[in-house]
Amino acid sequence: MTRIVDRELEELRELALRMGSLTEEILAKSLRALLDSTLCDEVQRDDIEIDRLDVAIDDAVLELLATKAPVATDLRFVLATRSVATDLERVGDISRNIAKSARRLGGANNFALPPRLDSLAKDAQRLLRKSLNSYANTDAAEARRILKEDDAIDDMESLVIQEAITELSRHPEESSREVDLIMIAKNLERVADHATNIAEDVILTVEARNMKHASKLAPAGDRAV
Repeated sequence: MTRIVDRELEELRELALRMGSLTEEILAKSLRALLDSTLCDEVQRDDIEIDRLDVAIDDAVLELLATKAPVATDLRFVLATRSVATDLERVGDISRNIAKSARRLGGANNFALPPRLDSLAKDAQRLLRKSLNSYANTDAAEARRILKEDDAIDDMESLVIQEAITELSRHPEESSREVDLIMIAKNLERVADHATNIAEDVILTVEARNMKHASKLAPAGDRAV
């Protein structure tokens, strides 16, 4: 069968990386909206461009599958890119959710995320950036390191939620604020999950090894990543 020329693969990669860059930007903007609620409307508008790129990647993948019949690594890359785009589109949706919380919190100038939630936000952004770098460089080693970081983010999310629940019991008059902080924490943990999915797609492309649910499906004595 005809091998896809590098130019066509690169065009698909560039679409995904453009989408990734916009996704990083919209996530950062949704977090800045906690200090400036006027950014909430921008987040809503930016998400539309991410959706357009999602559709463009759909079209490009279908065209490649129909006209080039890719095999082996090329096929895995094309399918992985489609999966990456799905995760990025969902991070765009998550950013919209964070912006909605920001709007309810009012974007006050004196508002500051609790320290642990601030750390969770930075870690989720960092993991997303690393996953996109691993995709851009087809770096399975970096992708494997990302998989090992997800548990720490899950633990941090749990601590943030515990702190918010404690504050709820002490200051019930602040219930709406604490509920939104819990929602932000849950959304940030989902960002990390999507970053992990991207890393799994990189491993699939490079090693032809499906890592999804690997820790659950591996034999009891062989569950290391």
